[in-house]
Amino acid sequence: MNKQLFSFFTILIALLVSALYFNTPLQAPLISALNNIKIKYHNTILLVENSFEKHFFQAQEIDNLKEQLQHYENNHLVMQQLASEINDLYRANNSTFTLRPNVELIRTISYERFGNLNRIWLDIPDYNSSKIYGLVYKELVAGIVINENNRPLGLLNHDIKSSYAVYIGKEKAPGIVHGNNDAHLVVKFIPAWFNVHKGDEVITSGLDNIFFKGLKVGKVISVTKAQGYQNAIIEPYYKPNEPNYFYIIRSVR
Repeated sequence: MNKQLFSFFTILIALLVSALYFNTPLQAPLISALNNIKIKYHNTILLVENSFEKHFFQAQEIDNLKEQLQHYENNHLVMQQLASEINDLYRANNSTFTLRPNVELIRTISYERFGNLNRIWLDIPDYNSSKIYGLVYKELVAGIVINENNRPLGLLNHDIKSSYAVYIGKEKAPGIVHGNNDAHLVVKFIPAWFNVHKGDEVITSGLDNIFFKGLKVGKVISVTKAQGYQNAIIEPYYKPNEPNYFYIIRSVR
């Protein structure tokens, strides 16, 4: 009797786990509840860490340095965007434009699933699910943020669905970069008349309205041609060793 009862509960648990894993409507409330618990956990840990620092160190000095560091990294991204815009402005000969870039520090909650290090749940206040955001670590492109069941999901560079517009080399050959669940990235749809070489640097073009122009992506390690276009394999600069904090680009202009 005990063996039958044990077998019954084993099968029941297996069916429940399978239903939660494969059924998206069932996953949504569970993931939402777990993410809320994780956010509260992270907030508690952060509060304890901050209290510890304030107790043993000079509280005001630490707060000032943290604030200055955040402003520095924010301003670094904004200044890079401004430099690109000003250079374009000079070349355009007295063009006018309006610029209101908006960059914000955000925090990682957890990986979407165990075993997939390229997808992370993010804690983004005032999240707009209709937009795709650029995800940046310092001045390096880390990936994009998309909507997944009305929650912000970060797709790091290596994810196959992480895609954005780039320029390659001195000729600024245009292309679209995306991950392939491998150590390298792929840039596709590079027009055949551009000269692309091994060692060329890849930067964001800003034409997708996701990233500023000029953010660093990686370097070309090989080039192939097919069907009137060129494809380039890229060694990315950003390495997702500790994906805890990022900056999102809420608006480019």
